Amino acid sequence: MGNSHSATAIETCLSTVCAGRSSCVGFPSDPLYQINWVKPYNLDKAAAVSPVAVVRPSTADDVAGVVKCAADNKLKVQAKSGGHSYGNYGLGGPGADNVVAIDMANFQGFRMDESTWQVTLGAGNLLGDVTKKLHDAGGRAMAHGVCPGVGLGGHATIGGLGAMSRMWGSCLDHVLEVEVVTADGKVQRASEAQNSDLFFALKGAGASFGVITEFVMKTHPEPGDIVQYSYSFTLGSLRDMAPVFKQWQDLVADPQLDRRFGSEIIITPLGAIIEGTFYGTEAEWKASGIADRLPSTGRSAGTITVPDWLGALAHDAETEALYLSNLQAPFYSKSLGFRREDLLPDRAVEAMFDFLASHDAGTPLWAVIFDLEGGAVNDVALNATAYPHRDKLMFYQSYGIAVPQVGQATRDYLTGLHDAILDGVGRGRAWTTYAGYVDPALGPDAQPVYWGANYPALQEVKAKWDPADVFHNLQSVRPKKG
Repeated sequence: MGNSHSATAIETCLSTVCAGRSSCVGFPSDPLYQINWVKPYNLDKAAAVSPVAVVRPSTADDVAGVVKCAADNKLKVQAKSGGHSYGNYGLGGPGADNVVAIDMANFQGFRMDESTWQVTLGAGNLLGDVTKKLHDAGGRAMAHGVCPGVGLGGHATIGGLGAMSRMWGSCLDHVLEVEVVTADGKVQRASEAQNSDLFFALKGAGASFGVITEFVMKTHPEPGDIVQYSYSFTLGSLRDMAPVFKQWQDLVADPQLDRRFGSEIIITPLGAIIEGTFYGTEAEWKASGIADRLPSTGRSAGTITVPDWLGALAHDAETEALYLSNLQAPFYSKSLGFRREDLLPDRAVEAMFDFLASHDAGTPLWAVIFDLEGGAVNDVALNATAYPHRDKLMFYQSYGIAVPQVGQATRDYLTGLHDAILDGVGRGRAWTTYAGYVDPALGPDAQPVYWGANYPALQEVKAKWDPADVFHNLQSVRPKKG
């Protein structure tokens, strides 16, 4: 298999691509391979993550050479930028010993066209750096998530959701054109006008179709005024949090809800926190009436701040770091997407909090997060891009972190919670979730869960552009047969 099969041939080929450059390629024979080269994000199954090689190319031609080496040796390819895949799929994933991983860390390019305010970005840029570079290049911004260590290459090809998505759309909705290396080892351009079928697939299922080296993206002026809010609820029992959740869900279900408003509710062993951002002035925030509709009790503590754009993103990053660490750790996660008609009825909310209160999590380090979505993301047709969740109003995701590894009690707790939610809202339809919250427990047939009704079209594009399935992981798009 992979690490022994044709090892000499692939090592020779990749070393030729690197042409003697130091820090260009690492192999399992390196005693520090896992620490210096592989560096899996989810340590729950890190011991099983061992790609044939990890390459850090510097140019698109380098990437093309790596893809050719892998294909000629009948190996698979996966790329990572920030490397935050919950299943470590940028490295091939657990047990995948036939994968060449491409680390895009050297692709840090940034170029702003001040006549169009379109930016060209290398796929290895991290979101925290993107924010700073856009700010410094004329006070520009775009929609993206708030974790600063996430890489643009994966984020902008799988969806890219954040607090500003309701106002501006997802990160991938900002992508106008890409440079991409395809399975035949060619450097291509893709856009609505050129290789449009490939462009459709890359905007939501990128890891299955190529290695993007750079993006051309539209930008916006930074919001001039921002209000951030945080309400903490520490009641007697988690069961007491049900009314808080119901009131928050009633608010976010309003079809006329101001698109400048973003919010999430975070449930932890200590209670609940409602966080969010309003992109407007404090006067506009008060005039919107939203603050009056947020849950409030005598045992809640609320704070309102008015930061600038960079300060708002820094606060969001700090908040996310408390629950979704940017550090490597062993964790288990489940998730689900909800349309407006799928929102939790009262009985489902009560069942969810009853489950949380009455079962052992096996770890004190867990969180359940419901994120408000919708708005501008939903303005795009369901089949306009590979990203299929244009009808979703919110997503939930749960996390359990345990050291040195996640125990069965934690898996049972989060899986049981997931089942309780499904039972509460009904199992009568094909439920889907965001591929950015990848769930290895769904197994090798998870594709319809991630891409829904768009999956058959993606299979056809895959059969055209990658019939040998070079770009492959456990849950990637498979080419249509026949």
